[in-house]
Amino acid sequence: MTELTLVQAVNRGLRVALSSDPDVLILGEDVGVNGGVFRATEGLQKEFGPERVIDTPLSETGIVGTAIGMALYGLKPVAEIQFMDFIYPAFDQIVSELAKFRYRSGGQYPCHVVVRAPYGGGIRGGLYHSQSTEAYFAHTAGLKVVIPSNPADAKGLLLTAIHDEDPVIFLEPKRIYRSLTGEVADGDYRIPFGKANVVVEGTDVSLFAYGAMIPPTVEAAQALLSEGISAEVVV
Repeated sequence: MTELTLVQAVNRGLRVALSSDPDVLILGEDVGVNGGVFRATEGLQKEFGPERVIDTPLSETGIVGTAIGMALYGLKPVAEIQFMDFIYPAFDQIVSELAKFRYRSGGQYPCHVVVRAPYGGGIRGGLYHSQSTEAYFAHTAGLKVVIPSNPADAKGLLLTAIHDEDPVIFLEPKRIYRSLTGEVADGDYRIPFGKANVVVEGTDVSLFAYGAMIPPTVEAAQALLSEGISAEVVV
């Protein structure tokens, strides 16, 4: 077990995936030499080479389109969109192509792609670096949307996403990238999708949240407890 921030846990998850599966690769703007804007891919190109950690041109459409082609070839690409706010140019690739390949091919061609993106506000990023657009993709058939709320989940869910046969939109809350830490298991472990986790036990009322809203929701549950209300928090 190692104490890590959320962004460090993402980095560890990517490193484990690259180490254990030669079909896994990463592509995106500045993911290689610079290690990404938030350093989520720091050191990975140096360790695994530019053929597997690929710096791309500034083209979200090209990044996702290339990842789709790689997946159809049998690879497992992890495409990074530098900020969630910049994903709109790739919307058609994601919604019309990526999400539909399994169905349009009668299940013959699952599209094994993870699209990673930092998302949300809380870091004074302004209007072009603070958007939360997860609902667009959560309402798209064929996509899975995953948002971790702590470092351990970030690594385990990311590894599950990378080895899932269906496309996954993996969104990382910038607000808690470095503001909280937690114990993260070493090596490869995977957290299954679709299962709720009770982070605070309670009997009177249930509070549901995800991502960066978990810490304030836990605080709200503690405040309610001081008023005699037992609140459960579910992520």
